[in-house]
Amino acid sequence: MAAPQPEEDDQGMDDRDRSLAVTRLIEAGRDREAAEQGAHPTVPTPTPRPTQNGEPMDPLTQLGLLGPLLGEVVGGIDPDQLEAPTPCADFTVRGVLEHMIGGATAFAAAFRGEDAPEAALDDPLGRFGPVLADLAEAISAPGALDRTIAAPFGEVSGDTFARFVVLDGLVHGWDMATATGQAYDPPRELVEAVDGFARQALDPLRDGRTFADAVEPEPTASPIERLAAYTGRTAVTR
Repeated sequence: MAAPQPEEDDQGMDDRDRSLAVTRLIEAGRDREAAEQGAHPTVPTPTPRPTQNGEPMDPLTQLGLLGPLLGEVVGGIDPDQLEAPTPCADFTVRGVLEHMIGGATAFAAAFRGEDAPEAALDDPLGRFGPVLADLAEAISAPGALDRTIAAPFGEVSGDTFARFVVLDGLVHGWDMATATGQAYDPPRELVEAVDGFARQALDPLRDGRTFADAVEPEPTASPIERLAAYTGRTAVTR
């Protein structure tokens, strides 16, 4: 006879439910969506910034907030906007999408402890949703956040790298929205959590390309524009 489930399985069930919710939110975004990378030397493990209720926002919650946001942005991109320049140096809209697809393909494999397959970049608007949904599923799998990840900038915990994935995805969402004239208003609690992480983690990674030096945002800049400026982008106020 099967042993009774321990009480801690309630948390496991919460994690599985959240994983499914993340995937559904991502897939709902008109076949587009969700999260991605960081980059360079040795990275300390930052202490997550508390949310408004005093509890740290875990990366799965962050990912769940990010998914539908990116789905809306990518779903709003017309094919004739793919070659538009973005605030991300040297990247067009197509370049940002291909960068995110390539990163998501590699990082999903890393969270599973597998070798990364070659990323399919032939249809960035069509490929984005399924590839990012797969990354969300890999990050949300039991034990994934406890795994040591060989990131581009050194070995870090899965929890820390997942926060880089959300940071990169959140700011790249701003890049694409800005380039294509779309509104971009992420939940304030998400921006606050990601901004707090960025201010603890990015300075050792500033190499002029992965992350440039922080720039001074406009006095009227929104929270996401201030975060973009901190990553080295020129904030744009509309």
